[in-house]
Amino acid sequence: MPDIILFPFADYWWFYLAFMAFVLIMLLLDLGVFHKTAHIVSTKESATWSAIWVSLALIFNFGFYTYALSTFSSDPRLMAIPGFDASLAAKQVSLEFLTGFIVEKSLAIDNIFVFVVVFSYFAVPLIYQHRILFFGIIGALIFRAIFIALGASLLQYQWIVLVAGGFLILTGIKILLAPDKAPDPGANPLIKLLKQIIPVTPEIQGQKFFVRKNGILYATPLFLALAFIEFSDIIFAIDSVPAIFALTKEPLIVFTSNIFAILGLRSLYFLLAGVIDKFAFLKYGLGFILIFVGLKMTWLNEAFGGKFPVSWSLGIISFILLGSVVMSLLIRPRQKP
Repeated sequence: MPDIILFPFADYWWFYLAFMAFVLIMLLLDLGVFHKTAHIVSTKESATWSAIWVSLALIFNFGFYTYALSTFSSDPRLMAIPGFDASLAAKQVSLEFLTGFIVEKSLAIDNIFVFVVVFSYFAVPLIYQHRILFFGIIGALIFRAIFIALGASLLQYQWIVLVAGGFLILTGIKILLAPDKAPDPGANPLIKLLKQIIPVTPEIQGQKFFVRKNGILYATPLFLALAFIEFSDIIFAIDSVPAIFALTKEPLIVFTSNIFAILGLRSLYFLLAGVIDKFAFLKYGLGFILIFVGLKMTWLNEAFGGKFPVSWSLGIISFILLGSVVMSLLIRPRQKP
């Protein structure tokens, strides 16, 4: 397929707006209806919502394929390109969305590790964790949109593609070789700065992020937890956004697959938080995935005539992810004293 942008922003700005309207409606339903009253999220509820978000992503992908096939077949700009096949192009973008969604879901496991540490450090009760993650997701959506817009502009330059690919490879190697070490929110520069700017209450004040006492505005530990989660997501976005751009050059696909993966992150956390330490080999799978997508950006795409087959990418990434999960279940690491 010719190396062109199939969904230029100038022609598909309305698609972005419609998609964001859908996301906004889902978020309003989430907080205003299903979680209007703070409560502890059960395993059954989190499993149900995880299934809902994955199902919505798959339904969207099917609709996206159908729409792409219809649009490409009737677009004179595309049909005038020699060798362009509307059916093949529609299958291509559908596979790219699915692969990007799986990669982002995989990399989101790192976020879950951070959530566990942060909630433990700030002693956040289970009943308030969903509220923090809800607002954390809203911040993540904003920052991801900014990063994707920057990536779409900067990754047009080959040297930036090579630098980003090299960074992903180094990050993957670091994950494979670095010893397990939980982040320390108390030592984070952002948390230290916030404590210097605004006083913090020693105890949690219900579900409030701020309280006013004697005319003085105080932040609560819930706000510090939210700030650390937002900061962590910015760091993770440096990995995840280039990783998906390694799979597709379509900003629309990067944006929608990224957002769908983020929307299901809260339910995935409540589903896996209690057993996340059982998947000891998962971090190695994530490391190999980052190395693979880094190699795609720096070498494999050029070696395969400018585009490494997305079906192969989907198979390789799924194999690595599934293999790391199976190994974690079959091989129990020796417990440290």
